[in-house]
Amino acid sequence: MKQKKKIIVCGHICLDITPVFGKQRCESLSELLSPGKLVHMQGADVHVGGCVANTGLAIKRLGGEVSLMGKVGNDAFGRLALSFLDGESKKHMLVSEDSATSYSVVLAPEGIDRIFLHDPGANDTFSSEDLDFDKIREADLFHFGYPPLMKRMYRNNGQELAELLERVYQMGVSVSLDMAAIDAASDAAEEDWKAILKRVLPYVDYFVPSAEELAFMIDRELYRQWEEKTAGKELIQGIDLEKDLTRLSDQLLQMGAKVILIKCGAKGLYLRTAKGAMLSTMGRGAPEQIERWADLELFEECFLPEQVRSGTGAGDTTIAAFLTAVMEGRTWNQSMKLAAGTGACCVEAFDALSGLRSFEELEEKMERGWKKQPVELLSWEYSTADKCWKK
Repeated sequence: MKQKKKIIVCGHICLDITPVFGKQRCESLSELLSPGKLVHMQGADVHVGGCVANTGLAIKRLGGEVSLMGKVGNDAFGRLALSFLDGESKKHMLVSEDSATSYSVVLAPEGIDRIFLHDPGANDTFSSEDLDFDKIREADLFHFGYPPLMKRMYRNNGQELAELLERVYQMGVSVSLDMAAIDAASDAAEEDWKAILKRVLPYVDYFVPSAEELAFMIDRELYRQWEEKTAGKELIQGIDLEKDLTRLSDQLLQMGAKVILIKCGAKGLYLRTAKGAMLSTMGRGAPEQIERWADLELFEECFLPEQVRSGTGAGDTTIAAFLTAVMEGRTWNQSMKLAAGTGACCVEAFDALSGLRSFEELEEKMERGWKKQPVELLSWEYSTADKCWKK
């Protein structure tokens, strides 16, 4: 039997509290929430969230060999968060006496993109000192998530993050990096994220942000254009898939990125890769038959979910499926399809994990003709052999 590659998922962890709204559908949150108004709810979903929990536990559920590294406080929220993890999953978690556990209240009424009320808690004090590097050295892939929500990771021009990822990269471990939305009024928004990415991307093998996060960080003018187009609605609707994703990924390749996967919400996933010489510098978690991954630019449409309950964790589980598939030795085509399918299943539940299905179940559903969300890619060509859009 082929030995599984070892994965570490590290970074942001929190307790997610999602009040369950009724079936009332609205176009804006102001229709639903206003001062003095009583809104009847239908319970609340409480679960552990953040990259460490969402991506890490999704990888485990999908069959990957994974260890989790994050930081919680020694408080009620921390104990509740750890109760969602089994013994092996919590083995490398740090419980701090000096920091409170991070939490998010997730507002996700039907018809409106999610709104997060977030307290970063112990994530703000998380640093390399909290990590077991002997354990990391044994891994094939190190996935780090949400540095924009972790103060020590982004301050001083991302020094802590850059030093951490360089240290792991020099061990021969492949590095994966996911980002998070940045509150325009937060300290993180004042940082020069383009400079931070220039500093860290040479040590990153898989860079997996969302389109909105990426534009805010490296192309604020493009982000502003999306805001004007959408007028308060979901920014993803303002993206020109034909031009904007190429524009963003061109910059990332110049910064040293190797495999770029950009999440585009309900529209799907965009993959862009560097040339073969650059891919040859990837660590132990590099794709098999890596020469077939070189110089790609393609788009995978989102599969249509049977129902939409919440987008919580959809991006994280999409990335979990992609990384798990790559670590299993699957092709870029298979990895993209499994990632898109997993994201569609995730939104069918309130939490990140309940809706997930095995790769075998997803492939069976695809063979039965699982429909996709139609997208417009004007100058792209649809490959009937690979069943995806290519440039």
